[in-house]
Amino acid sequence: MAESLTVKPISVVAPIFTAIGNRNWEEFKRLEKDFVDQYGVEAWEYEFNFRIKPALDKDSDRWLLIQWCSGGIVSIKHIA
Repeated sequence: MAESLTVKPISVVAPIFTAIGNRNWEEFKRLEKDFVDQYGVEAWEYEFNFRIKPALDKDSDRWLLIQWCSGGIVSIKHIA
């Protein structure tokens, strides 16, 4: 488990920031699913909560929250 929570390569994480920056919800969801498929739900939760979300600017964070809420909250466990 500890191995799955290690820092992921920038080549994996950077496209997630790009999708958020481009306000591309569909791309973000695809990248999220790909990440979960490759590393698992726990790794996604860690990476998102402690590395991605804290690095977002206020507008990007708000946009992401609006996207989640507008479609209803779906657990990543249902996507995986």
